[in-house]
Amino acid sequence: MIQKNIDKIIIGTALTVAASALLPIAKSTLQPITEAGIQGSGGLLTRVRSLLQIAREEVEDIIAEAQFERMKKQLDREIALLDDEVKSHDE
Repeated sequence: MIQKNIDKIIIGTALTVAASALLPIAKSTLQPITEAGIQGSGGLLTRVRSLLQIAREEVEDIIAEAQFERMKKQLDREIALLDDEVKSHDE
């Protein structure tokens, strides 16, 4: 039992010493990679925003065209009804 605790203490101490030696190396190695990743993700975010804006404009155009066509058909029907009324009134 005591041997297991001593083993755990030795392993924990060794890991602590190794981590304190490896952390500066890891930091200097990972920092440029992290910065490049952040810059890349910023560019990606900008591209996604502009793509979403373009998609939004396209959808708005489609909706506006559909509304215009609906309004045009309604006006054509109303004009046809008025023409029919005028024709029937003239007869």
